[in-house]
Amino acid sequence: MKTTWLFPNKYKSIGWMILIPASILGIILIATDFEGLSVQAPVFALFNNSILSKTEFGKIIHTDITNTVVGIVFIIGALLVGFSREKKEDEFIASLRFSSLLWAVVVNYCILIFFFVFVWGSSFLYVMIYNMFTILIIFISRFNYLLYRNSKTVADEK
Repeated sequence: MKTTWLFPNKYKSIGWMILIPASILGIILIATDFEGLSVQAPVFALFNNSILSKTEFGKIIHTDITNTVVGIVFIIGALLVGFSREKKEDEFIASLRFSSLLWAVVVNYCILIFFFVFVWGSSFLYVMIYNMFTILIIFISRFNYLLYRNSKTVADEK
C-alpha cells in the first residue's frame, strides 16, 4: 500500500521527544497558574477582541504567548508521532492506522456531544480548546495500543 502522506519513520522518535515535554508543560499550565512560564511578546493579531477594549483588526498586540507556543509544539509532536511510518509499514498497519483514526474521530465527537449537553457558559470555551488536542491524543493512544496488542498476539503465535 502506498503511504505517501506519512512522514519517514525517523520522525516518530523526534515527535516523541517533542510531544512528551510539551504534554508535561501543557499539564503544568492547565493545572497551575504558573507565572514563571509566562512569555510576553508582540504578535500580529488578525483579529483581537477583549472585554476591556474595542475589536481590532490587523494590529500588533502584546500578549502572553506561552499557551500558543506549547499548543503548537504539542500539535507538531503529535502529528509526527501519529503520522510517521512504522518500521514495517504494510496493509495491516495501514488498516490499523485507518481504524484508529476513524475510532478517534467517533469517540472524540461522542465526548464533544456529551459536553455540549452538560457544560454551559464560558466553561464550554475550555472544552472547545481541549477538543483541539483530544482527537490526536485518542488516535495516538488507540493506534499504539493496537500495535502493542498485535505484537503480543504475533509473539504468542510464534
